[in-house]
Amino acid sequence: MADSSSNNEYYEPLFESIAGYGLGGSFVALFGRVGGGIYTKAADVGADLVGKVEQNLPEDSPKNPATIADNVGDNVGDVAGMSADLFGSFAESTCAALVISCDTLVGKGSCNFFISNLMFPLLVIAFGIVICIFVSSIATHCMTVDKNEKIESTLKVTLIVSTILLIGIAYLAAYLSYPKNFELRLKGKTISDRSALHPFLCTLFGLVSGLIIAAFTEYITSHSYSPVRELAERCRNVTLGLALGYFSTVLPAILIAVTAYLSNYLLGYYGVALAALGMLTNLPLSLAIDGYGPISDNAGGIAEMSELDPYVRDRTDALDAAGNTTAAIGKGFAIGSAALVSLALYGGFLHNAGLEFSSLISMTEPEIFAGLLVGAMLPYL
Repeated sequence: MADSSSNNEYYEPLFESIAGYGLGGSFVALFGRVGGGIYTKAADVGADLVGKVEQNLPEDSPKNPATIADNVGDNVGDVAGMSADLFGSFAESTCAALVISCDTLVGKGSCNFFISNLMFPLLVIAFGIVICIFVSSIATHCMTVDKNEKIESTLKVTLIVSTILLIGIAYLAAYLSYPKNFELRLKGKTISDRSALHPFLCTLFGLVSGLIIAAFTEYITSHSYSPVRELAERCRNVTLGLALGYFSTVLPAILIAVTAYLSNYLLGYYGVALAALGMLTNLPLSLAIDGYGPISDNAGGIAEMSELDPYVRDRTDALDAAGNTTAAIGKGFAIGSAALVSLALYGGFLHNAGLEFSSLISMTEPEIFAGLLVGAMLPYL
């Protein structure tokens, strides 16, 4: 516990540096995701046009040099690009939570508890890394994948188990970090009677929303469920696939809107930053199952170019089919967290600029942002 007037001057350079850290993550993500993603799709389409359309060659034929570019593109865009994208969101959400908490969470009386403010986001991140390393061993050492049908379920179990464990860890971290009673003081707005339960709930909203988005993404993209099967039966209808893609935005948009509203209601923009952090807590595991797709795809390409036995390609195709779904799950985490992070950074800007959190119709009101998300989703529906 320390008086705020004696510590603001000390902490100001620290949080300016943290803002630069978040900007650097976004800058790398811009080139990694956009540049890598464009290269990936250009190489994929180019290989298909030259090989399958013009020369009537099978996919990944060793006679088609563009197959090498396709394999490299999977690494550049789907592995490195997605990693940079998620890291950018992760850095920004951490930055927003720390910057907003530096002098707004106030204990009883006139004292700030700076160290306690900083501990919760950092504890959640640290525990998340350890839990993901532990849970990843389930897929490699505890579960045996001897059938194609078990591939997706094994990866799904790791994501569910990590989320359940992180819920308990987040509660423990909140209990260790916050006092029994504190206030959230913003310029023009004060939220009173808050306890360790409120930061935990904000993190919980992000964790659960991420898991539900992952489950819905699997339902929309997996060959095990009706949307993809119906699309395959009517594959001549190109607009059906487009409609399915538009429809897939409905549930994630609603979940993000609800998460943003509830988190903002509990702890303002600090709560939104914690929700984004919660959605990205199991980031290492999300990246692992996201990279599973391009790795399996490249394995199939190598098997085809090496002219291995046909059963090898059959197995890699089964892995690739599951990998496409897991790659889509990773993109769901990236997009969902990015929406929450953008709102949190907006709040951080208002706070650092000393602008008043007005009660007028503005982005500072949780109803406005949630309504904008739902309204933007309606045309796609």
